[in-house]
Amino acid sequence: MHKALNYMGLARRGGRIELGEEPCGAAARAGHARLIVVAADASPHTWRRAKSYAAGTDQQCLRVPFSKDELGEAIGRSSLAMAAFTDPALALAFVKALEMREEYREVLENLELKTKRVRQRQTEAKAHERNVRTGKVRRAPVTKKD
Repeated sequence: MHKALNYMGLARRGGRIELGEEPCGAAARAGHARLIVVAADASPHTWRRAKSYAAGTDQQCLRVPFSKDELGEAIGRSSLAMAAFTDPALALAFVKALEMREEYREVLENLELKTKRVRQRQTEAKAHERNVRTGKVRRAPVTKKD
């Protein structure tokens, strides 16, 4: 099995991927889809729908070099035409594992930026939790009244 397909299985086990057209559409409309993946042998109608889900947003749509059967096998189904990664780090790892870097350069740049933002927010949240635990509170300066 290809390394990229292993990331799909990992995302499914972690609950970080939506499988099928309707769940992908719902995730895209809610703004949770980071990368919409379409099988190489999916119908042109499926490809158009995937592109329409991502249109006008910063969500990425990608046709991958795997058949519906290969995608389905990776996640434990008989076949799968469309999936949407909801985790930017897993989506980035998936695209990097495809080894078609130049072809997917724009998608890679977008996902790297999103992953960087998520990591920054996580770091800030950890620092905030640490400050709450240790009692660091930001207080306004005290002024003396006459």
